[in-house]
Amino acid sequence: MTTARHAPPRVAQATLLAAATLTIMAAAIIAPSLPAMTEVFDTADVLVRLALTVTSLAIAISAPLSGTVADRVGRRPLLVGSLALYAVAGTAGYFVSDLAVLLATRALLGVAVGGIMTAVGALITDWFDGPRRASFLGMQQASASLGGVVFLPLAGVLAGLDWKLPFWIYAVSALILPFAVLTIGEPARAATPVAASGASRNSLRVYGIYALALVATLAFYMAPTQLPFLLTDFHVGPAVTGIVVAGSTLTGVVGALAFPALRSKVTPTAITTTSIGLLGLGWLVIGTAGSVALIVAGLLVGGIGVGLVVPNLNLRLADLAAPDRRGQALSGLVTGIFLGQFLSPLAIQPLIQTIGVAGTFALSGVAMTVGAAMAALFTLQQNKNRKVA
Repeated sequence: MTTARHAPPRVAQATLLAAATLTIMAAAIIAPSLPAMTEVFDTADVLVRLALTVTSLAIAISAPLSGTVADRVGRRPLLVGSLALYAVAGTAGYFVSDLAVLLATRALLGVAVGGIMTAVGALITDWFDGPRRASFLGMQQASASLGGVVFLPLAGVLAGLDWKLPFWIYAVSALILPFAVLTIGEPARAATPVAASGASRNSLRVYGIYALALVATLAFYMAPTQLPFLLTDFHVGPAVTGIVVAGSTLTGVVGALAFPALRSKVTPTAITTTSIGLLGLGWLVIGTAGSVALIVAGLLVGGIGVGLVVPNLNLRLADLAAPDRRGQALSGLVTGIFLGQFLSPLAIQPLIQTIGVAGTFALSGVAMTVGAAMAALFTLQQNKNRKVA
């Protein structure tokens, strides 16, 4: 596979990047509406949070099926069908008044997001290789983060008018759909045999990448699920909440755009360690913050880490997987990311009940920072042992 032979027209590339904006923070678009939803549905906070996280669970469960469809049926049909479902299931939330029905539409939205993410990732790795692949994967993550920068503040403004209005943001998918139909073709793929020993080693690495994605996302998703409730202590309204939560995605754009240059200079392990360390440092700042300004500062630092880690893991999987199995390999990463999103409020809830939201951010930050430091020391020691040997 060569970059020149497989690089599509610019309009197709732009369409794929536009589709990427709909993914990572799709569930979080309704985050500014969560406090109002608690009152409207007259139910516990944790049940209302499920309206946000059930989308992530549906993505995690359906992503392996999306990977199979991508490899056996094609990337293009998966992308087109998922964009259509995204528009329908996302906007349906505006019209329902029952929490159970709302949860069902949010689950269907999750199926659509999983399909879009898998198709976008597989198409990028089919189209490009080498430095161009790293560059475009960085652009993909930057676009996903940019979606949060644009859509979350808009959702906050709309939620200040009516908690249902943010559901109309999902209609953006209907604008992207015609371009996907007209400009994106199905790339040719050739199977690449992998030696049995190599396949075994690759499997261990692949599952390690999935586990890392799950843990990092579990921590990162504290931003949209917990910050709205932390910010109420500072008397912050829905509009400002949307802007503050978007801070976690703003510097994600910066981190993602810096990834290709960084990747050419340091190892994937070093990038992973740095990104987790930055996320931990940011969450520690949030947990100890005494003002909204410091909370925003923590989000900005953590966002850089997330902007680096996702394209790095994507690139590692693309390098490890054979071309005819990339859809399945990348769908596993989607599962890890969004299973982490779903588990985040459930896993964090016992800590919140014990030490509060701020204390939970601080403890999570310490754990990630210490873990990153230990991983860095271990890597340095290994490198030193290799030089001695």
